[in-house]
Amino acid sequence: MNFKMFQFHPHIAAGVQALGYITPTPVQLQSIPPILQGRDIMALAQTGTGKTAAFVLPILQRLMQGPRGCLRALIIAPTRELAEQIHETICGLGSQTELRSVTIYGGVAINPQIQKLRQGAEIAVACPGRLLDHISQGTISVSRLEVLVLDEADRMFDMGFLPDVRKILRHLPAQRQTLFFSATMPSDIRRLAHDILRDPITVQIDHTVPLTTVSHALYPVEQHHKTAMLMEILHHTDTESVLVFTRTKHRAKQIARQLQKSGYSATSLQGNLSQNQRQAALDGFRNGLYKILVATDIAARGIDVSRISHVINYDIPNTAEAYTHRIGRTGRAAKTGDAFTLITREDASMVRTIESTLGVKLERRILKDFKDTTPVQKAESARHQPQRRHKQITARRTRPHTSATFGSTTQAASTTKTKRQRHPQVSRATGSSARRSRYSHDAR
Repeated sequence: MNFKMFQFHPHIAAGVQALGYITPTPVQLQSIPPILQGRDIMALAQTGTGKTAAFVLPILQRLMQGPRGCLRALIIAPTRELAEQIHETICGLGSQTELRSVTIYGGVAINPQIQKLRQGAEIAVACPGRLLDHISQGTISVSRLEVLVLDEADRMFDMGFLPDVRKILRHLPAQRQTLFFSATMPSDIRRLAHDILRDPITVQIDHTVPLTTVSHALYPVEQHHKTAMLMEILHHTDTESVLVFTRTKHRAKQIARQLQKSGYSATSLQGNLSQNQRQAALDGFRNGLYKILVATDIAARGIDVSRISHVINYDIPNTAEAYTHRIGRTGRAAKTGDAFTLITREDASMVRTIESTLGVKLERRILKDFKDTTPVQKAESARHQPQRRHKQITARRTRPHTSATFGSTTQAASTTKTKRQRHPQVSRATGSSARRSRYSHDAR
């Protein structure tokens, strides 16, 4: 089987060939025919299964006929990175079609987006927040919309965008084709799908089962030794391209800096970066300039790099489904990959949940000769020792202060309260309002 079976327009077939697509993936085989027939679909497929091309190709085919110079297809995505990734796929597959695509998201100037919309883009790839801005300002016209795609619907729910999505839906034509893609189907997402889909075709591609091309291993470690353990794993592992997941953007930035100090070509991808910085990090990781990318779950949602050899969970994810999403970044395109997870005693319950989901007991690996003596740890310790002595001497004369050191093994109880005062963002980062703010910044 190859893509010729779909009988795409010659200009689209040329784009397929230019990108080296040969054999359709299962989600493409099952999704493309009903989409070409104009049917609504609900597709459940994990990351790395080829679902972007599964909806982009039939959309391009549809838009080859009919009017040009007006918005006819809208794709809603949860993050800027994913929006850019979809846009790049559209540009690649549709390079000879003369169809125009525009990305719409926050964090960048709105005027260039308005200009491209006025020039008559036929496809818009948008994040919910900025799309609502355009709708409220009247800078986007959706009256002639024919196709709506909701991509990574479960992630939009996780990020709190479900109300925004419902607001957007109220502005769209009732007569349209709707394509619904999600890796999981929680109850709220199922209700949304039921509300917006008409007699849909269901496509399900092992959406809860990780790729069989990925091997798993757990590394038990104390929390304050995690960075040293990460260094040890990287030092003794033959890696090609490594994606490291952390729970917070602050930690992602900090670990990337420590890896750089140890001589690794590393960078971070997290919500505090400008759009240009985020794009530079992604491009550098794709083209091999950076061998290691440290990212949060939200920021990494748009990463589509087929040659990632290892995924390392510095922090264990909060759900088994999130674990599946993460490790789906490796072992792609019929290649093999490795997924390593650093676990502490507090992670025992989540480990059992993940093992139950996978149906196997994961291998525990103990590094017998491991000691927390990496140059980074030594340097960090030495750099902060004078500050600790200074604090002891001046504690009675001045207001105490501290500089938060990641991975510190000893901290005086008397400085804990001070650290929170000096760095309120650390304590606030665990709050739900802070998570919503961070997610909104990532996607708007």
